[in-house]
Amino acid sequence: MDIVEYFSKWQNLLFIAFCLVAMIQVFYYLFFFSRLAFYDRAPKQVSQTHPVTVIICSRDEAENLVKNLPGALIQQYDTTHEVIVVNDNSLDESKYILEEYQKTYKQLQVIELKQEARFISGKKFPLSIGIKTAKHEIVLLTDADCVPASEFWIAKMQEPYDDEIEIVLGYGALHKKKGVFNKLVRWETFHTALQYLSYALAGMPYMGVGRNLSYKKSVFYRLKGFSSHNTLPGGDDDLFINKAATAKNTAIEIDPDAFTLSDPPRTWKKWFRQKRRHYTTSKYYKSIHKFLLGLYASSLFLFYPLLIISLISYSWKQSLVVFGIRFVIQGIVLFKVTRKLNEKDLFPFFLIMDIWMFIYYILFSSALYKKPKPNWN
Repeated sequence: MDIVEYFSKWQNLLFIAFCLVAMIQVFYYLFFFSRLAFYDRAPKQVSQTHPVTVIICSRDEAENLVKNLPGALIQQYDTTHEVIVVNDNSLDESKYILEEYQKTYKQLQVIELKQEARFISGKKFPLSIGIKTAKHEIVLLTDADCVPASEFWIAKMQEPYDDEIEIVLGYGALHKKKGVFNKLVRWETFHTALQYLSYALAGMPYMGVGRNLSYKKSVFYRLKGFSSHNTLPGGDDDLFINKAATAKNTAIEIDPDAFTLSDPPRTWKKWFRQKRRHYTTSKYYKSIHKFLLGLYASSLFLFYPLLIISLISYSWKQSLVVFGIRFVIQGIVLFKVTRKLNEKDLFPFFLIMDIWMFIYYILFSSALYKKPKPNWN
C-alpha cells in the first residue's frame, strides 16, 4: 500500500466516523430531546390539590433570605402548606431575619442547627432534618438563593401528583443578565435541563436539581434518606433521584409559573468551582445512565473536530450535507425547547453555544475523577 492509498483509507475512515457521530447526535435529538420539544401534559380529568411542605436549607444566606424568601411565603395556595427554613450553623444575621419573618408569616417554621453532623457531608443532614420535620407528605425543595418565578409555584409543582407519581422534576433557571458570560452559564443550565427532563419523559429519569424538586416523604423513608451516599458532599438531589426515580413514579412540570430563578455565578472561578463539585457525583449514577450520558457527551465532543477534518481532507460538500441534517433537526428541537423553558433569547446563538459545549467538556473532564471538597454552599 503506497502513501496515497494509506491517506485515502484514513480519509474514508474519518468521514465514516464523522457520519457515525452525527447519527448518534441525531438519535439523541429525535429519540430524547424531541419529547421535551413537543411535550404537552394531558389535562387531568380530576384536579386535586395536596398539602405541601416547602423546605429551604440555608447557611450564612442572610442577604438571599431577605431577597428571596418572601417569594416562597406569599404563594397563592389555599390548601394547607408550610415553609421550613433549616438554618444550618449560620454565623451571619440569618437567625434574626428569620425571626422577623415569623412575626408576619405564620406558615414559616425555622429549625436552628447549632452543631455540625459528623460523617455526613454537604447539606444532607439539614435537609434530612427538614424532611423529617415536615408535616405533609409532599415536600418541595429549593435553595435560599432561589426565588419562585411566580406566586403559583407551589400550585403548579404539586399538580402532577397522583397515586402513582412520587417525584416531580422542575426547572431551576438563572436570571437573565447582560453579557456573554451570562449566556454561557445559562446555556449550560438549559442544556442540563434539556437532558434530565427529556430522559424523564423517555421513561429514564436520572437526576433532578435541588433548586426546584419535589417528592413524597414516603420515597425518602423507603430509600433510607441519603444513607447510600452520605459521605459525599453532593448528591442530595441528583444521586437521590437517580436511585429513587422510575418510569412510572416520575413526572416533570415545565409551566413557566413553576420555575425558580437564581442569580448566576458572578465570576468564572466561582462557576468552575460550582460545576466541578456537581460533576463529581455523576460517576455514581446507574450504569445505563452513565453510558447514555457519556455517549452523548463523547459524540458532541467529537463532532466538530471530525467535521473540520472531513471538510479539509474528504469532501466539503458531503460533509456539509451531514452537518446540515444534524443542524436542521437540532434547530427545530432547540427552537421549541428554548420557548418552553423561557430561554428563547439563547436560540439565535445555539450553534455558537453548541461549539462552546465542546470547550466546556474539556474544562470539566477532570471533575469526573477529582475528589470533591466537603462543603455544600
